Amino acid sequence: MNKRKIGFILLSVLLGVLVGAVVLLIGGFNPIEAYTIMIKGVISKPRYIAWTLIRATPIIFTGLSVTFAFRTGLFNIGAEGQYIIGALTAALVGYFVQGLPPVIHILLALALAGVAAGIWGGIAGLLKSRFGVNEVISTIMLNWIALYLNNYIVFWEKFRRPNSEASFRIQDTASIRALGNFRGTDAGKEFLASNPMIKEILSTPLNYGIIIAIISAVLIWYLLKKTTLGYELRTVGLNMHAAEYGGINVNKSILVSMIISGVLAGLGGATQVLGVTREVSVLAAMEGNGFDGIAVALLGSSTAVGSVLAGILFGALKYGGPKIQSLMGAPSEIINILIGSIVFFTSMPTLISIISSKVKTLNSKRRGEVSDD
Repeated sequence: MNKRKIGFILLSVLLGVLVGAVVLLIGGFNPIEAYTIMIKGVISKPRYIAWTLIRATPIIFTGLSVTFAFRTGLFNIGAEGQYIIGALTAALVGYFVQGLPPVIHILLALALAGVAAGIWGGIAGLLKSRFGVNEVISTIMLNWIALYLNNYIVFWEKFRRPNSEASFRIQDTASIRALGNFRGTDAGKEFLASNPMIKEILSTPLNYGIIIAIISAVLIWYLLKKTTLGYELRTVGLNMHAAEYGGINVNKSILVSMIISGVLAGLGGATQVLGVTREVSVLAAMEGNGFDGIAVALLGSSTAVGSVLAGILFGALKYGGPKIQSLMGAPSEIINILIGSIVFFTSMPTLISIISSKVKTLNSKRRGEVSDD
């Protein structure tokens, strides 16, 4: 991202914060106190930081998913469904596959989750490339199919935990929790006893998902910027007709793009299951991770690095935000207003540009007045 884009994003965040402050004032709450509580609730303790990263990880993955589709000229609003498919597949592999070494079991669960979600995204890509079906419509429908498929499989007798609306938990060999089973060993207990900060961090379900997310972001950046495939996909995104005139197979590019986008969202669901929940449950409604990914992609200016940073910001807001309700009685919905405002201003570059130019003009006039004096 160039300096102009970074400045634009920072201004959008600032305006969102100001809108949140106004809403807090209208509600009779001190915005400075509220934001102080939020910040302390994210960075004042090591375990708070760990929880922020945990909350950010699935959003980073779905943000990368939407970002990749954006860069290739597609709007993948189906990251939510692909996330569900990835989570469900990881839970199935994590529970039913037994007897594998931990590393192999984890890699198998991640790989199959990515493949399943990639196929799910590829369905929308195929419908668009072969039949001209708009990907927004097809992915929205696939979201609901994924939700009800998840619920159907969770109720499967061999997979459902008795007297529960959740599945059996994954095997320990499929877990990606930080230090895994080492925590329960004598050496692990001794190590944690002598390192209280690490013990506090590991009291959370901190896992290797954030590392996998960062690696995925680097790979996506490299794919789009340094490979022939990435050049073709970006060209299709910039101008589909020019790309076709230049000899690029547009239909193939659309299909590949949606498959890769689905893989990324599916990995988000897989890491959440393997690292945090260790199970899947019946869904009454969409959880929202895929839709948060759209906001992350917008705020991150449709770049891999931007998606990681925006995902961490959203993770911080979602973890630290609700604390204003428990500590000062302010409604936690303020966080949704704050996030919505940031996204609103991010999607309005013209308005932000006008505001920026007005501010620069005022500053230049003030400098002129000061110099005249």
